[in-house]
Amino acid sequence: MTFIAMNRFKVAPGREADFEEIWRNREGRLKGLPGFVEFRLLKGPQGEGYTLYSSHTLWANKEDFEGWTKSEAFRASHRNAGQHKDVYVGPPQFEGFETVLVES
Repeated sequence: MTFIAMNRFKVAPGREADFEEIWRNREGRLKGLPGFVEFRLLKGPQGEGYTLYSSHTLWANKEDFEGWTKSEAFRASHRNAGQHKDVYVGPPQFEGFETVLVES
């Protein structure tokens, strides 16, 4: 059963390009991890005082995702997370989903 890990980010108005550049220049640490399938960064609608973004990672199962969150690679990739506080409107919001139906 696949697992989708999602973080929603509220980005300050006018800082969208900065936010996207942070993600483009980050050191990717997911490829080759057990169960990792895909990463996407999505740009959503503008809200009142922010633009919504969402990062999605697709994993083979929840256990593989949880293994990632306990790894040194996870700690290293989040080490500088607070460095760009002025880009965000509040902290990211995590949501995790187990797949119950797939159609293609």
